[in-house]
Amino acid sequence: MNTHSPLSPDPVARLASPPSPQHILAALPRPVLALDEEGVVVYANDAAEAVFEGWVVGLNLRDLMPGFTLSGASQSGPVVLRLACRRNETYDVTLAALADGGFVVDLRLAPAAEANLIAIDRDELTGLAKRNTLMAHLAAALEQDAGAATVAVHCVDLDRFKTVNDTLGHAVGDLLLKKVADRLTAACRKSDLVARLGGDEFVILQRDVEDDAAAERLAARIVDLVGRTYVLSGHTINIGASVGVALRAEAAQARDLLRNADLALYEAKRAGRGRFRTFEASMDTGLQERREMEIDLRRALALKQFELSYQPFVDLSTDRVIGFEALLRWTHPVKGNIPPLQFIPLAEENGLIVKIGEWVLRQACIEAATWPDEMIIAVNVSPLQFKADTLLDTVSAALARSGLPAHRLEIEITEGALLDDTDNVLVTLAALRDLGVKISMDDFGTGYSSLAYLQKFPFSKIKIDRSFVATDSADSEAILKAVASLGTSLGMAITAEGVETAEQLARIRSERCTHVQGYLTGRPMQPAKIADFLSRSNPDTVSETAR
Repeated sequence: MNTHSPLSPDPVARLASPPSPQHILAALPRPVLALDEEGVVVYANDAAEAVFEGWVVGLNLRDLMPGFTLSGASQSGPVVLRLACRRNETYDVTLAALADGGFVVDLRLAPAAEANLIAIDRDELTGLAKRNTLMAHLAAALEQDAGAATVAVHCVDLDRFKTVNDTLGHAVGDLLLKKVADRLTAACRKSDLVARLGGDEFVILQRDVEDDAAAERLAARIVDLVGRTYVLSGHTINIGASVGVALRAEAAQARDLLRNADLALYEAKRAGRGRFRTFEASMDTGLQERREMEIDLRRALALKQFELSYQPFVDLSTDRVIGFEALLRWTHPVKGNIPPLQFIPLAEENGLIVKIGEWVLRQACIEAATWPDEMIIAVNVSPLQFKADTLLDTVSAALARSGLPAHRLEIEITEGALLDDTDNVLVTLAALRDLGVKISMDDFGTGYSSLAYLQKFPFSKIKIDRSFVATDSADSEAILKAVASLGTSLGMAITAEGVETAEQLARIRSERCTHVQGYLTGRPMQPAKIADFLSRSNPDTVSETAR
């Protein structure tokens, strides 16, 4: 029974006149060539002519693809060579011997070269690749030669870029980003891919990495080039770059490799910025530990696991305790006492320090309200509490709730609070001062612009960093003397921190500092011990403290 429609061509009839092999080869999208016994091209399909940009019949393939050889090809099977053509594109060349003499050649773009042909979605400002292009190229690169560490990812973050944007404006910031993009491109090879993920975040895909040292050389070159001075619109600008490096050996997936590089970048920033770090497995462990601690921090805040200890400071003119600094402590139910240097930086990273800081202010004011009339409570405030724009309300509420007079509260800030958004911070400080709150600058002398900030705001007190007290050198002595003299001239009190020996105390007195704080004059203590301490240090206050 005939199942074919009368309108359909008979398949048998269709086979009676098949297309010629030459027509079939010409229609193939892959480049195909036929060679004689000497390697001379006797046939090239259209795709092959496109690769070599013209007529190639009669030319020897050795001249078209340096390194090509006929040796090794036989009837037993084809051989595959990886060669570059005259357009600098890399191909996998499959060479097979024909039964009647000569050879057939099939060309296929090598995986890395195919990755280069992925359409590039470019960032409008810098002309660099965007995230989606980076991920596509990275995924393609990871498919090549799986198992060999031939790919590296460099996550680059600019140091101090925000300061440039805030002080000189976004127009200059955009010019700077373009210049950085140019320098990153110049640091890389043509086969590498430079991408901008947004803001001041860049990523470089480094291909054909011979070993770890090759990736580290590129990272060091990036830190050096980006860190050199820029001159833009009449401004001399200095920034830096922190770089995190990850090699393909540590990750099989594109997202994992990028994550590893980002972890290494975090470590580079923690180490002081302006440097690079290469991913290590311990960094992943450290990330898990930070995540656990973040969960514990949130739980500690909710379950009121934080406590305050209080360290006294002494007026050297009377040798009397005139106040205490509130110091945050955390006793974990399983891990025990966790040092502030371990959890406070993490709390600042994830923003929890704002809520923790609010609790500290409330609790410190409530406790201080039970002390003798003029005893001062000093509380450290994080830069993030200024950025939250709620600090003034928080302080006002803490004073109102506790009944503590404003002049008995001293807010301590570091230079870090003033580095970002200086004008708004100064407005907040002025409003706090108008309430009657005292303002002191902590860790004086450890930053770059401390003197400039003294000119911008009349601090009540300067606290000299303990590093100048601990070191008994001519330089430290000169700094102590200069700061004490400066404070006297500006009408500011001067507190020397970290005083632990009688010799240090004698030196502080001789340099005309007005106050001291340290283990020699009193260690941090629980609230219940304050009354007894004052009864021994300031005997005439014991009756007031006991009330």
